[in-house]
Amino acid sequence: MDLRDRALLCLKLVDDKKATNSRLFDMQGKSSIADFILVCSGSSDRQVKAIADFVTIEMKKVGSYAMGVEGYKEGKWILVDYGDIIVNIFHEETRDFYSIESLWPFAKEISD
Repeated sequence: MDLRDRALLCLKLVDDKKATNSRLFDMQGKSSIADFILVCSGSSDRQVKAIADFVTIEMKKVGSYAMGVEGYKEGKWILVDYGDIIVNIFHEETRDFYSIESLWPFAKEISD
């Protein structure tokens, strides 16, 4: 499975857990942070954690292991770092506050 396919799989997985407003950005050649950045929302801390759990479990099944997970305890903004793919799972209010998509006006948004 190539990098783009893994990024699209992450998008599918968050959507399978009913994440809202899911957006996948192609950052290749535009950022040193990651090649793909996924941003999505959950309506509660519990849903945000469930989305993160589901993504990490399902990605392991295809041989992708998270290098790190941040923010899980609070459940307001969980970042799952796969090195070349970063998955940001926000509580809706936290996402509105940080508005991180505005940091990448140059990024190409990808849909499945």
